Amino acid sequence: MEALMSLIVGVLSACGVYLLLRARTFPVVLGLTLMTYAVNLFLFASGRLTIGAPPIIREDATQYTDPLPQALVLTAIVISFAMTAFVIMLALKARAELGNDHVDGRADREESA
Repeated sequence: MEALMSLIVGVLSACGVYLLLRARTFPVVLGLTLMTYAVNLFLFASGRLTIGAPPIIREDATQYTDPLPQALVLTAIVISFAMTAFVIMLALKARAELGNDHVDGRADREESA
């Protein structure tokens, strides 16, 4: 299970970095979203992957789940939503002012893909 989670986090991070380095704004927004998913999964997996274990330590509990990563993931979800909304509005404003959706604002160069 841990190998699968680390593979998923690695693939999401690699795809996110690749999309962040593109020259258009829409892939940059998708890359930012994939990076936030990777960070959320990493934080969630850092609290040990246990199924059916309570997040509160009791006297008779033999296993428990750390509630701190769950709280960090909830906070990261809110921050990533706000950041995605900000980047989308920034991209729309740049598109309206510059007339293109290139990250650097130059439409004169051809994109190789």
